[in-house]
Amino acid sequence: MTVWDDLVGQEEAVAVLRRAAALGSGALAHAWLFTGPPGSGRSTAARAFAAALLCDTGTGCGTCHACRTAVQGTHADLRVVATELLTLRIDAVRELVQAAQRRPSTGRWRIILVEDADRMLERTTNVLLKAVEEPPERTVWLLCAPSPEDVLPTIRSRARPVRLRVPPVAAVADLLVRRDGVDPAMAAFAARAAQSHVGLARRLARDEGARTRRREVVRTPLDLSGPTDAVVRAGELVDVASEEASSSTAERDARERAELLRTLGVEPGRAVPPALRSQVRALEEDQKKRATRLRRDVLDRALLDLLSVYRDVLVLQLGADVDLVNASMVEDLRALASRGGPAATLGRMDAIGTARERIQANVNPLLAVEAMCVALLPEPVGAA
Repeated sequence: MTVWDDLVGQEEAVAVLRRAAALGSGALAHAWLFTGPPGSGRSTAARAFAAALLCDTGTGCGTCHACRTAVQGTHADLRVVATELLTLRIDAVRELVQAAQRRPSTGRWRIILVEDADRMLERTTNVLLKAVEEPPERTVWLLCAPSPEDVLPTIRSRARPVRLRVPPVAAVADLLVRRDGVDPAMAAFAARAAQSHVGLARRLARDEGARTRRREVVRTPLDLSGPTDAVVRAGELVDVASEEASSSTAERDARERAELLRTLGVEPGRAVPPALRSQVRALEEDQKKRATRLRRDVLDRALLDLLSVYRDVLVLQLGADVDLVNASMVEDLRALASRGGPAATLGRMDAIGTARERIQANVNPLLAVEAMCVALLPEPVGAA
């Protein structure tokens, strides 16, 4: 088993990276930009490439100590940074720039992997620019973003692109069976429902709660008959996202606070001294930002699931020879398809896209989803 085995459906990218890993220090590009849609495996590809560069055999064998620690992100010469906040902090990038100046301690390269390069503000990117433009001889930067346009042109022009594509459903299903031991029928369902997003497919295959929440989301169009339904359903969608985000972070937040207070020497149950309150407030602020990002991500995933319903409706209306994402609800999809034509369906898909954009632009999620649900209402009988 090699480090490339979990990178499914990306044969062209893997071939490029394999060849590059075999190059000497004078021929290897010192900055790489991994792009691709969510779930395509940007971070997986970057870690696999890092492992191949650090591999004892130079191939990414997957069995040597260097490969195993690189894939896990614990290799001494690999620095991995990602953020759960809305943006990547400028002080974190400054630390990376300093780390990039050090020589490798055990491997051939010192590698800096930034998994959320698209979450850097312009002033943060400017801190990174000179380090990417003129790195030390044995330093390699690996940057990940959804698309090349998500990073500044000054960075984009200095990095070699690696473009990943949406992997085939069958390849994702095969990975779930081979790597996670998932039943083949469940793996096929999860891969299709996740629209080939590897991480989400794994979660759907293993978490009944995730499957239940998805079923409720995709049935949203069937529950809309009037403005009142639209407002109620919008509130439910936002509440579910908030509850899921809160349940995912509550235990971690409490653990982080307890750890901070222990580090500061504050005994359990005692008030925080005024001199230490600023550090507690800073932690709470980071936790709020993390929760905000998670709520947005959970809600955005729900809207993508909803979008898949109208994608299927459009497939039926056009008679296209394409597999349905939500094949288990085909009769409901046919009923929705009979309520209007392709133009109306495209309009509803646009409404979902607009809601996603508004939420990412910091519009109140409830207002954005309410407007979307109103736009999803069926046309009045007899309407043109």
